[in-house]
Amino acid sequence: MAHRLVGRGPPYARMFKSLLIANRGEIALRVARTARRMGLRTVAVYSDADRDAPHVRAADHAFHLGAASPRESYLNIDAILKAEGEAVHPGYGFLSENSAFAERVLQSGRVWVGPPPAAMRALGDKANAKKLASAAGVPVLPTYDSQPQYPLVIKAVAGGGGRGMRLVRSAKDLGAALASAKSEAEHAFGDSRLLLEKALLAPRHVEVQVFADAHGHCIHLGERDCSVQRRHQKLIEESPSPAVDAGLRARLGTAAVAVARAAGYVGAGTVEFLLDEQGGFWFIEVNARLQVEHPVTEMLTGLDLVEWQLRVAAGEALPLRQEDIRFDGHAIEARLCAEDPARDFLPQAGRLAHWQPASGVRVDHALESGMEIPPYYDSLIAKLIAHGRTRDESRAKLAAALDATVALGLGTNKAFLAAVLRDAVFAGPGATTSLLAERFAGWQAPAADERFARGLYAAACAEAAGYGEWSGWTNAARADLPSAPCVLDGPTLHFARDGHSYSWRDATMDPPERAAAGVADGRLAAPMNGRVVAVHAKAGDRVEAGGALVVLEAMKMEHTLFAPAAVRVKAVHVGMGAQVAPGKLLMEFEAA
Repeated sequence: MAHRLVGRGPPYARMFKSLLIANRGEIALRVARTARRMGLRTVAVYSDADRDAPHVRAADHAFHLGAASPRESYLNIDAILKAEGEAVHPGYGFLSENSAFAERVLQSGRVWVGPPPAAMRALGDKANAKKLASAAGVPVLPTYDSQPQYPLVIKAVAGGGGRGMRLVRSAKDLGAALASAKSEAEHAFGDSRLLLEKALLAPRHVEVQVFADAHGHCIHLGERDCSVQRRHQKLIEESPSPAVDAGLRARLGTAAVAVARAAGYVGAGTVEFLLDEQGGFWFIEVNARLQVEHPVTEMLTGLDLVEWQLRVAAGEALPLRQEDIRFDGHAIEARLCAEDPARDFLPQAGRLAHWQPASGVRVDHALESGMEIPPYYDSLIAKLIAHGRTRDESRAKLAAALDATVALGLGTNKAFLAAVLRDAVFAGPGATTSLLAERFAGWQAPAADERFARGLYAAACAEAAGYGEWSGWTNAARADLPSAPCVLDGPTLHFARDGHSYSWRDATMDPPERAAAGVADGRLAAPMNGRVVAVHAKAGDRVEAGGALVVLEAMKMEHTLFAPAAVRVKAVHVGMGAQVAPGKLLMEFEAA
C-alpha cells in the first residue's frame, strides 16, 4: 500500500532543514530514510562500538559520542547536544522518554520531535499516569501501598520495556523480586522507584496508537496486539487484534485519546491496556515516543508515522481526521533478537558471519555480514513485517520469511518466532501473555545432522583451499546444498538448513578437555557477554541453595546466577563493573 501523505496547508511550512537522530541501529536508519525523502540533512551519532555501523555511514554527517557503554554515549546528553542538527529525533529506547533531555533540546533552540516535556513527565511516572487516566474515566488496575494481594506485578515507576518488572505470586517471593527489580530499574533508568499493581495472569496486551498536534487535534490509528512476550517484552505484534471487534476498538480508541488529551499530548504515542476474556480493559501505561512496532500500523494504514512526527514537530496540523483513517487487511511483526530461546533467552553478542534478509516482506534492520553485535545495547537486531489480506495470509507469509532469513554466526530467535507463528493456539484464537510459558517452555531447536555437517564442512574447507567442487558429495548431499547457506569462519562452520541456524566445529583432533566449567562442579562461569552489576557473596560466605551469587547485565537486562545447592565460597574472581566474556570464571565454591 502506498503511503498517503496528505497535509493541511503548505507542505513543509516552517520545516527545519537538518535532523539529528539521537539513536543507533535500525531505528536510526528508519528515521533517516523518511528524513532524506523529505529533503532533510541527516546527522548520526555513534559510540566506539558503532564507529563503522550502517547507520553512521548512511548519514550526511556523523558525530562521535564516546565509549561503548550507553552512559558514555547514547545516554550522554551533553555529548549528544554537541552534534549539529536543527531538530532532534530520539528514536525509541535510550533518551526517547527522558523529559530532561527534551527540555535540554528545547533550551538549545532546537526542535524536539516528541511530546512536550510536561506531558512526558506526567506520563513517564507510572503511578501519576494511572491517576491521570483514572481521572479521565479510564479503568485502571489497583495498586498496593501496603497489604498487597497476590498475584501482583512489580513495575519500575520511571521505566518501560519490561525492565524493572517482576511477577510475584506469593509473599515469600516478594523480597527477592523487589531487590532485583529495584536494581534493574536503577541501572536502566537511574530511578529505583517501584509500584506494586494487581496482576492479571493471562490477559491480552493491546495498545492503541495515538497522534496529536499542537492545534488541538488528537486521533487514534487503531490497536496492536502485543500479547506474545518473554520477560514482559514483546516479540510478536499484530493488527487488528484477533480479540478486538469494531465496538471494542472504538471504546479503546476513545479511552486512549482521553488519556492523551488529559496529558496535553503532542506527537506520536502509544496507550497500553490489558484486556480480559469478557472484553474488559485496563490502562497500564503510555509510551511517550514512537514504538518499535510502529511498522505494523504503517502497513495497515499506508501512513508514514515518522513523517507525521516531523510535520507535527514543525508545527503542522495532523494530515487526516479520525473519520479519514482506513485499515486494510492484516499486518504482523516479529522481532528478530540476538538471544537463545533454549537458554531462557540469554542475550548473544559476537560476529554476524552472514546476513541475508528475506524478500517479500518489510525488513527494518541495520545489519551486514561480518559486523559485530555488541553486548552493550538491546538484543533487538531486526524486525520483519508482513501484510496480507487476512490474518492467516500475513501469518504464513511472515513465518516463511523467517525461514528464508539467513543470520549465521550467533544465536537468534528466528526459528523460535516461526514456531510460535505456526502454533495452533496462536493461529486459532490468538495468544494471551501466558502463551510462551504454556506452550513453549523447554523449547529446543533440532540438533544439527552430524553427517550432513561434516560433509558440508569438508566441502567448505576444500573450496576455501582452492580445490573447487569436492568429489565426495553424494547425489543427495548435492541436491541439499542449495538449501544450506554456509560460512566457514576459521575452524567453525555456520550454516542454515530447514529454517534453523547452526554453528558446527570439527573437534576430532582437539585434546581432551575437562568437563565444561559451571556451577555444578564448583565453578561459576559467565554464560554470556555482560557487565557485573552485583556480587552477592565474598570468600568464606555460605550461600543457601537458590541464593543469588552474581548478577550480570547484558543488552539492557539483568540476569542473576544462583547457587545450585548450599555452598561455601572459596574465591571471587570479578568485581562490580567488570565486563566479562562467555566462559569467564566468576566464582569458585565447595559444598557447604
